[in-house]
Amino acid sequence: MHADFSRVTFRPGKHYSAVLAQQGRVQLDADANEQTAIALHRERTAVTDLVGRHGGPAAAPGFLIGYKPGDRVPDDLTIGGGRYYVDGILLDATRPAPGVPAETDDGDQDDGEDATVWGYWTQPDGYRDPERATDRLPDKFPYLVCLKVWERAVTAVEDPEIREVALGAAMPDTAARRKVVWQVLPVPGAELGLTARSKATPADVREAFDRWVTERGAPAAWLAARAERPSRADEEPCPTHPEARYRGPENQLYRVEVHRGGTADRATFKWSRENGSVTLPVASLDGAWVTLATLGSDDKLDIDAGDWVEVADAAHESRDERAPLLRVEEVDLPGRRVRLSAEPAPGTGRRADRHPFLRRWDHRGSTGRGAPRLVEGALALKDREGIWIDLEDGVQVLFRAGGAYRPGDHWIVPARTATGSVEWPRDTARRPLLQPPAGIETHYAPLAWVRGKAAGGVTDLRQVFAPLAVPVESTT
Repeated sequence: MHADFSRVTFRPGKHYSAVLAQQGRVQLDADANEQTAIALHRERTAVTDLVGRHGGPAAAPGFLIGYKPGDRVPDDLTIGGGRYYVDGILLDATRPAPGVPAETDDGDQDDGEDATVWGYWTQPDGYRDPERATDRLPDKFPYLVCLKVWERAVTAVEDPEIREVALGAAMPDTAARRKVVWQVLPVPGAELGLTARSKATPADVREAFDRWVTERGAPAAWLAARAERPSRADEEPCPTHPEARYRGPENQLYRVEVHRGGTADRATFKWSRENGSVTLPVASLDGAWVTLATLGSDDKLDIDAGDWVEVADAAHESRDERAPLLRVEEVDLPGRRVRLSAEPAPGTGRRADRHPFLRRWDHRGSTGRGAPRLVEGALALKDREGIWIDLEDGVQVLFRAGGAYRPGDHWIVPARTATGSVEWPRDTARRPLLQPPAGIETHYAPLAWVRGKAAGGVTDLRQVFAPLAVPVESTT
């Protein structure tokens, strides 16, 4: 998650059940975040053990899917309100109650919409666009409707209500938030190996869907990280220990993230020394000029000419898309503006209700041995055996040969001045171990099998569970 963490310490394999504060000790963000992660892991594991991989309460199961054929408009779906669990994660499809302006509160509330359902085009985190052909529902039957579930961090840049205004405009924001994102999406039957001629039963559809999820879920990209003492380090006066390999002036949390997916000959990556947390709110766009609400709180968290940045918003984040990387060509300090190498993608950053922002990446300084070339602002990914890639200040990464890379796959590498190294798992010979991505972890569940436009053309694939509690007299 893109947020300003010192490090991420939760490891399920250590089987810690709680974080215990000690008197007189410094408390870190990582301690509180690990306690939250422990509680979430325990809660979701228990729900999955009791409910299964997915299911809803029998009294109020959510996400009932209905099909609405279009005439002059694209086809649509209805998404019923209620609750559902996917891999222990609670999802709530219930629409919030509509508000009424106090000045016109006459007790008559009618916004013209069914308050109990969402639509495919209006689902809160879907951001589907009818103008995009890839967003439209399939024009061939049958197809499956499924839930895609994942989590992301939300800061005060995206949700200004998080910020405590009493701290003053010059103060940094406080804690971020972890948000569950759910989206109702179609999967063509052909992608599951099922067609209209298959005459698939619900059990057949569920089995095919499980295979589809398994194929998508296994990580195929692995990375190792280390810190190597730079050459000619003895000639550079520095207050760190002479044997230090990491030579950075302060502790950092490096984030290495896949930008464009695919095989190694096509994939690209980017990196940030601040876990991708340097984000600045966008006030307006005028061609390649971007007016910002602020240029940063200090020289470590600001924007300079030569930086590579993304212009994104809530729609980009919720759709889990990678915005094009653009270079900062000019900075206008008095006007709080920056000129980019190109105009941001159409439709991006122009709606204030989606809280557009600019995110900085730090890979422009990648030089030295094995330095990859730039491809559309990102770094060409090298995964040849034994090729270590320099980031900066002695920090290096290695991708396992033969990997397949997914956009958004990322690894977190804490670098520490006290040890002059990075925190990374090692074997008994102190060699760094290859690790799978830290995320993004995506979860799926089948909802409905849409066979056609005729009445009864939708088969419900949801599962429900009954409450465990029963009246005392029924057990005697």
